[in-house]
Amino acid sequence: MGTHQIRARYDRDSITVYQAFRPEIADAACAAGRFVPPFSRERMTWIKPSFLWLMARSDWARKPGQERVLAVRITRAGWEEALSLAVPTHPDRRVFRDSGEWRRRFAESVVHVQWDPERTLRGAKLEDRSIQIGLSRHVIDRYADEWTLEIEDRTPLVRKIHRLLQEGRTRQARDLLPEERLYPLPGHLAGGIGAD
Repeated sequence: MGTHQIRARYDRDSITVYQAFRPEIADAACAAGRFVPPFSRERMTWIKPSFLWLMARSDWARKPGQERVLAVRITRAGWEEALSLAVPTHPDRRVFRDSGEWRRRFAESVVHVQWDPERTLRGAKLEDRSIQIGLSRHVIDRYADEWTLEIEDRTPLVRKIHRLLQEGRTRQARDLLPEERLYPLPGHLAGGIGAD
């Protein structure tokens, strides 16, 4: 059975999460250095610390509506606040006594956590699980206005890595991947989201 661990690019004060958007949303965010319209604060937005998971999800920024990949550097304090508010999207027995408790908590939650199979460079599913966090409209303002430190367009890097893969230059492609390592999650947060 695979692990439920957070692997991410992070430093003492920040963690990098990834999102894929339509060009007009990405252009506005990169120009402003923060999320501005047409980014919507009225719907849930999902953030993911796994670069390869997002590559599989967006098909290397080729899916409609996901043509631009942004690296969003946010505060670790904000990330951990989001995790402290998160409720898993499934009734994990390691977190909840029964499905009734999960339903009650999930109905009231403002942040969702989902564990999906991590991906290889070629998109194959792994046993290990990768986290994604869904921020509802109740906390998006905090994400956009307080937690976000920097927004960088990583689409050129995405295209370069994908081109190398298509050319069979796997080692060069792998060398360009953002370095991700195990995130030191405090125990009280790990238990609440089903992390190992």
